Amino acid sequence: QVQLVESGGGLVQTGGSLRLSCAASGITFSNYAMGWFRQAPGKEREFVAVISGLGGSTGYSDSEKGRFTISRINVYNTVYLQMRSLEPEDTAVFYCAASSVVGVPTTVSDYPYWGQGTQVTVSS
Repeated sequence: QVQLVESGGGLVQTGGSLRLSCAASGITFSNYAMGWFRQAPGKEREFVAVISGLGGSTGYSDSEKGRFTISRINVYNTVYLQMRSLEPEDTAVFYCAASSVVGVPTTVSDYPYWGQGTQVTVSS
């Protein structure tokens, strides 16, 4: 049974930072690209960042503008999203997801496994 468990969300002021974590079980972690997505109220789920199975390739949404960094430690079966210079527009539920697509997939349909999400709220 595949489980992805996110943590690290919370309330932060504009300009602040958060680091999200996602612990995976039930998969051979290094065989999976790991992505972060977010969904704001009333909006569709959107791609944020992705890292390939061995960590050699990453991809980011244009909206991050270099503020976010994705990383992974395969021996810990964990992927991270370091977020800096947060803005109120970043307020959303953040989800991690696992994909067996080779490379750095960026679409929701590429990811069969999802976590339950963690809320990030940025106050102005």
